[in-house]
Amino acid sequence: MGGKGGNGAVSFRREKYVPFGGPDGGDGGNGGDVVLMGDESVATLRDLGHRRRYRAQDGENGRGKNQHGRNGDSLILKVPLGTVVSSLDEHGERVLLGEVVVHGQRLVVAKGGRGGKGNKRFATPSNQAPRVAQPGSEGERRHLILDLKLLADVGLIGRPNVGKSTLLNAVSEAGAKVGDYPFTTIEPKLGMVRLGFRSFVVADIPGLIEGAHAGRGLGHEFLRHIERTRVLIHVLDGTAEDPLAHVQEINRELELFAPALREKPQIIAVNKLDREEVRSRAGEIRSQLAALPYPILFISALTREGVQELMLKAAEVLGSIPPPSTAPAGGEIKVFRPKPVD
Repeated sequence: MGGKGGNGAVSFRREKYVPFGGPDGGDGGNGGDVVLMGDESVATLRDLGHRRRYRAQDGENGRGKNQHGRNGDSLILKVPLGTVVSSLDEHGERVLLGEVVVHGQRLVVAKGGRGGKGNKRFATPSNQAPRVAQPGSEGERRHLILDLKLLADVGLIGRPNVGKSTLLNAVSEAGAKVGDYPFTTIEPKLGMVRLGFRSFVVADIPGLIEGAHAGRGLGHEFLRHIERTRVLIHVLDGTAEDPLAHVQEINRELELFAPALREKPQIIAVNKLDREEVRSRAGEIRSQLAALPYPILFISALTREGVQELMLKAAEVLGSIPPPSTAPAGGEIKVFRPKPVD
């Protein structure tokens, strides 16, 4: 919530040889605002979850001798790029306040209260010695809902336990958790891939299952991150009996969640080439996937065979599509200014 405004002062000038100095009460200072600021060095919203309430500094009260109170400091909370900010109105409905998508972008989410006026402000010809001052107003209260949609160039998608985390570790220093069981990854991980003078960000999206579009297996929590990626690398388990069915299943979930996701460029990466059973049936797998309109590459995330070629292909596809806009649709970044409390 925003800081409370300081109270105005009731004071009169007291000075030798000035018996009727008149009112000199100063105004109270304005309360500080609560501001969300985009910071590219912040990766998650986890730190903000340690506290339930955040409040900006209150404004100071006014004093005599026409001394105005100091304005309260704004409370600046750093959030990762891609944070969508909503609040609940009086009816419990969710209202979008804005999105933080650019480093340094600021979004005021709770306005501080206005400082009260001192008694000098109330002096009139008929009341030259008012003994009344205005109290400061309360700051704006808001129940905020923060959703993070990661900003990444390339997203790794696929069924659970197909080797996405191993692939991310092979191409970057992300240090993603790896395990021989489904749903090892429970939240997206980001890694930076460097290819000479080129670089791009890769996101390891947790495994998708049938029914993800309806929220099954935390599907909504995972699918929303794919919306901000530009290219998808669809990682397949080369030991699967019907890899084509796996591709169709995941693409169906993408389309059911948001039809635009199906239009994103994809690259098929058949993983686990280090296993002899996969290597021996590579031609059969390629013929099964031949009907797909995507490039097909065979890799081993474990031994890194073919991984360099996969990243070069991802860079090539990225270079062939328009760069993302750093501002929301519509041109300039919208600045949301809440209405004053009074």
